[in-house]
Formats: sequence, structure tokens, C-alpha cells
Amino acid sequence: MSTLQKEIDSRKTFAIISHPDAGKTTLTEKLLYFGGAIREAGTVKGKKNTKHATSDWMEIEKQRGISVTSSVMEFSYEGHHINILDTPGHEDFSEDTYRTLTAADSATMLIDAAKGVEAQTKKLFKVCSMRGIPIFTFINKLDRQGRDPFELMEEMENLLGIRSVPMNWPIGMGRDFYGIYDRHQQQVELYNADNPAHVEVKKITGPDDPLLDELIDPSFLAQFREEIELLDVAGDMYDVDKIKSGELTPVFFGSAISNFGVQNFLEHFLHLAPSPVGRESDQGFVAPIRDSFSGFVFKIQANMNPKHRDRIAFLRITSGKYTQGMHVNHVRLGKSLRLTQPTQFLAQDRSIIQEAYAGDIIGLYDPGTFRIGDTLAEKDNFQFAEMPHFSPEHFAVISVKDAMKHKSFEKGLQQLTEEGAVQLFHTYNRYPEQQIIGVVGVLQFEVMEYRLNNEYNADIRLERLPFSIARWVDGSDTALEQFKKRQRNLTTDRDGRIVALFDNEFQMRTAADKYPELTFYENSFRK
Repeated sequence: MSTLQKEIDSRKTFAIISHPDAGKTTLTEKLLYFGGAIREAGTVKGKKNTKHATSDWMEIEKQRGISVTSSVMEFSYEGHHINILDTPGHEDFSEDTYRTLTAADSATMLIDAAKGVEAQTKKLFKVCSMRGIPIFTFINKLDRQGRDPFELMEEMENLLGIRSVPMNWPIGMGRDFYGIYDRHQQQVELYNADNPAHVEVKKITGPDDPLLDELIDPSFLAQFREEIELLDVAGDMYDVDKIKSGELTPVFFGSAISNFGVQNFLEHFLHLAPSPVGRESDQGFVAPIRDSFSGFVFKIQANMNPKHRDRIAFLRITSGKYTQGMHVNHVRLGKSLRLTQPTQFLAQDRSIIQEAYAGDIIGLYDPGTFRIGDTLAEKDNFQFAEMPHFSPEHFAVISVKDAMKHKSFEKGLQQLTEEGAVQLFHTYNRYPEQQIIGVVGVLQFEVMEYRLNNEYNADIRLERLPFSIARWVDGSDTALEQFKKRQRNLTTDRDGRIVALFDNEFQMRTAADKYPELTFYENSFRK
């Protein structure tokens, strides 16, 4: 096996998806802890002296106790090089999450044992399912009282359309949580409520091993044995091919906050999860083992280090190997770039790297050169698929309160737009021209206002608008000219494309019926 193949095979790049408060950021912290990337796992919420979660690096995230931007974290564990993409769980940030998922080869779906499959989990699962990537499930908070495990698995099938195969199985729950039984390794991991970090592992011959009679209350043991028998007889069979195609999800039980079951999950996951996969381009499929370097920008983040006012483009390496100082083609701009000091990440912490391989996520210093979706290629000029901007649902006219801060305001607005945090539109054929911000969820207004104020010292004024729908409009020049003369509430996006704003679905359908020769798109993507 070549060195390139060996390095690529050791990579595991995955995203963690969930509904807010299911424990996603906590699970990420514990995985980093096992990888030795941090000495102490942080918590998402807590008192003043509580350590903040590593992946929540923005000040507003620390204050609000939520993740509002995707984080990238890299660490090594038992010969594997792991890249975790920690996505925002809040529905207001689904577009950032979507873009992040394009950089992942698999996903871990986190489910609260008490709440089951929630709304945002369904949306994120759908994106993963469309891509056909393997999905691994971690059912969390077993140290609290939750729903019956069979009921949770049935709900996953009914709501998500995916069958499941439990890799381990809980013994009890809540106050009566005894631990988990690893069905493949035939061992029990015993839960110690007084010291959850201390996990006692016992090898057994199976569920009927007499040793269990000494460790577990008879009533819970009898129920556990019945459940395992039912799984063995009526449950789905373990099928590697179905797991790889996203048709079957391996299920793990545990408690991230107690750090119980996390290592069991990690070790199984690294065995089952795919190594880096290739991507389709406009010139065909690009395989990871391709000898020339290529990658695509899936995220741009300004002010990761506020002191330096830096801007970083996150690039997923799709093929080949990066070496320090190499030259690549910036396909959209049609020019050559030298990659001098790419970095790898632990949230906002970074380190300069000498080399990286397909599957890795690297950060490129961005003086304004990159856009989300840009392709970089060492030898060729192919392009990976464009990433769409989705239709916003909330709109507001934005302006700066202090005219003396106009320059910093415009800079901040431009950077937040290029990050994809908000979408910026300009009113069409209207004087004076107004700038309109569009967002998927209202919390994004708050984050934008906070960041413009704290990172760019620009105090803004927002005037909410009644629109709830944006549609990109395309058609013949003649039809477009007629539309632009007669239709109100038109704007242009950053590329000068016409975008119509509507109050509701009825208005949008009326316009579509009136102009049948035009096409109304829900996003900016053109096939």
C-alpha cells in the first residue's frame, strides 16, 4: 500500500447533527477528551467559573450557551486522524449546517432518550440522506429517565425511514441505569453513578452469563435478557453494505455528560465509518487517491482571532496531498495561488501544518480571495458543484446609526455576507437604494447585530419587513425586462441577479401564474 493510500485511509471526517439541547456539543467535547486534544471536557452551560465548551468559541455562544457557527476540530486516536465538524443545532443556522455537511463523509446523529426524534434532527437527517452518507446514531442521556429503546428505534424508522441495528444495549435507565451490553464484543460496561468516569468492563459469554446475576438487580436483568432475545430474533441483521449506503444506522446508547458509552461508540465508529470519499465535478468523479491535490471551500469565518481581524476559508481536501508552499489553480478566478501557511483547528485554536491529505480540513488565510464553493486544484480546472443559498424567510432593512462608522459597517456586512451568515440584497430601481438583509431564522439577526457591534464597532438599525419568501427569477431578456418594469419589491443579490420578495405564498404563485415564461427558483443555484 502506498503512503498516500495509507494516510488517506486513516482519515475519518464526520459531522455531528442533532436538535438543540440533545447534547451534541457535550459529545464533541468528550470525543476530543478521548483523543487527548483537551485535558478537561468543557460544558455548554454553567456558572461563571465553568469551563466553556471548546467548540463554542464565539463570545455570543459562551453567553447564550448555544452553537451558532460550525466548528472544525482535528485530533488523532489509535492511528486514526479524525476531523469532527460540529454543526449548529439551532434551526436558524441550517444553511451553515448544510454547507458543513457537504464536507463530511459520514454523520453521527444524536438523539435525546427522553425526547426522541425532534424537528431539527429530521431536517438534518434529510440532508444526510440525500447525500447517501452513512449515519451513526448515539442515543443520549441514558442516566436520566427516557423512553423505551424499542419505541425510539421504531420512531426513527417511522419518521426518518431508516432501519437500525443496536451495537450495544442499555441495562436499565435513569436512576436504575446499570450500564450497556456490547453485542459484538460480548462485554458489559458498568455504570457508576457516584463516579461515572470510572467504567468497569466485564467480559461475558452472553446475556445468560451467571456473572450478570451477581451484578444486576433480578427484575432489570430479566427484562434485559428478554430484550436481547427479541433483538436477536426479530431485529435487523448487521449489514456493512447497508450501513455504508445509509440504509441502516448502527445505534449506540450512553450518556455524553457522564462520559459513559462514548469511548465504546468511538471505537466502533472508527472501525465502521468510511475513509474519505471522492466528489463529483464538472469533469467527472474526483477520487481521493488521485495523485494531484484538489479541494473546495465550504465555510468562511471572519474574526476567529478578533485581535488580528483575520478571515479564514475552510477547505475540505478532496484528493491528493497538500505540501507547504504548493501552487494551485483558483478555478473561479482563473489564477494561480501559493498556499503558504494553512492551518488545522481545534475550534478557534490553530496550528501551522506541513502536509495534509484527502479528508482533512485546512484553513487558508483569506484576504478576500475566496467564496463559499470555490474549487482549488493543483493541475486541473474542474469545478465541484456550486453550493446554493437557500431562500431566506425573514427580512430587514439595515443601516448604521453613526455615519462615521459607515466604512467599518460596510466591511463587516460584506464579510458576514461572504461567510454565508446572512444574505445581502439591494433594492432594484429605487432611490435611495436600500440594503436588505435576509436570514433563515430570526436568531441570525441577533447574532449579526452582536458581531457587527463587537467585531466592527458598528451599531446598526434594523427595520423588519413583511416579506417571508425570496425567489431568484430567470428567463428570456424580454420577459425579464417586462417583469422588472411591472413587479414591485425587486432586489438584486451580490452577483446582480434579480430576486423578488413576496409577503406570502399566494403573492408568489400569483406572480408565477402571471409570468409563465419566467422561472422562480428557491435558491441561487443553477443546474
